Amino acid sequence: MPPGYFLDGGTHGDVLLPGKQLKQRPAVGALVDVFVYRDSEDRIVATTETPYAMVGEFAYLRVVSVNPRIGVFLDWGLEKDLLLPIREQAVPLREGAWLVVRVALDEKTDRVIASARLNRYLNLAPPPFVAGQPVKLLVTGESPLGYNAVVNHTHRGLFYFSDLTGPLATGQAMDGFIKAVRPDGKIDLTLNGGRVGYGRILPLTEKIVETLKASPSGRLALHDGSPPEEIRATFEVSKKAFKQAIGVLFKAKRIVIEASGIRLP
Repeated sequence: MPPGYFLDGGTHGDVLLPGKQLKQRPAVGALVDVFVYRDSEDRIVATTETPYAMVGEFAYLRVVSVNPRIGVFLDWGLEKDLLLPIREQAVPLREGAWLVVRVALDEKTDRVIASARLNRYLNLAPPPFVAGQPVKLLVTGESPLGYNAVVNHTHRGLFYFSDLTGPLATGQAMDGFIKAVRPDGKIDLTLNGGRVGYGRILPLTEKIVETLKASPSGRLALHDGSPPEEIRATFEVSKKAFKQAIGVLFKAKRIVIEASGIRLP
């Protein structure tokens, strides 16, 4: 096996993939799934290994070494450990410690780094979620009211103690549901009870889209202000269910809501 192969890195030029990463020699022009990052010598290299988290994602990682002048290094599933710079630490860390971090791209160095300053990366914009929606969750810690969790790698949500049957652990990843989105944008979470409601909405959203596609104009003269009788005559659902469905479609940018009805983008 040769020492390595060069991949077309676009604007980054040729990217080296070490030969040990592949079991068989690929043909020129073959497509290979790789993860690209900078090595300790600041070269852009590729690997067929998959890190525990990609740029833009949150993860629960372990400190494997400490450099007092630079920061700490985290095990993220690759041969080269992930740097958590001192400036990105919320508290001093020791070898063996576990913590929730966000994997980010440092714009100054063009290196992938970790940050423990989670608030900097959590989205404060109104969340695009609806009650009952299934989501991916990562517990970040305990609060006076319950447990905070990152929702779909974008927003912060809260499990109330009163809604849980037992304690949760920091770093625990799980599937859950949106219990409610409050007027102030705060998100309440639950581990059960949401599947039935959202399960009824999903088929309706697809039915609405198919109806719009079947329309010559791509439009439908129904909206959230239409009489319940007209909505039920068309889709055989309540006005509440219809409003929830077009709300999901609108937030997903699959439809446009106008005063006269809804249409495809």
